[in-house]
Amino acid sequence: MENIQLLDADITTLAVDAIVNAANPTLLGGGGVDGAIHAAAGPGLLSECRRIGGCPVGGARITSGHELPVRYVIHTVGPVWRDGGNNEEQLLASCYRECFALAREHGIKTIAFPAVGTGVYGFPKEAAARICVRECRAALEGENACPQRIILVCFNPATRAAYLAAMRGPDHDSTGGVFP
Repeated sequence: MENIQLLDADITTLAVDAIVNAANPTLLGGGGVDGAIHAAAGPGLLSECRRIGGCPVGGARITSGHELPVRYVIHTVGPVWRDGGNNEEQLLASCYRECFALAREHGIKTIAFPAVGTGVYGFPKEAAARICVRECRAALEGENACPQRIILVCFNPATRAAYLAAMRGPDHDSTGGVFP
């Protein structure tokens, strides 16, 4: 069974090593999950993000967790969905790969992701979920996989349904590899 869990939760309350922030390129906060993470982390996060100086689309940057119950916040900038013909899928996949590279570099064992790009950036949930699940499975392969556990945080029933469909896929059992 895979070490991928679906969870209906507020990502800012999870006690994991790192949470991922679906950030904008400035890293200075915004709406949705980005605003919620900045609000819960307190002013120190904004100050640290100012020192970083931004992040390109498809990239990721790491900060401390500040007032959150996590050691780290990994900020990644998903692409704005236009029509699917502007490298959106490759850029979203890069977001996950960059986050996992930082997880390995910092010894992160447990990490929680929101549905990157599916909010105001408009990435279709089903396509985003397929990319997410594919990249999560790739990160969990091998003896020394890092992280060891991935939580996909579901903000609403449509997000959960998209993740479940992606996890089941044509070559996977009906449980989708989800554990309680």
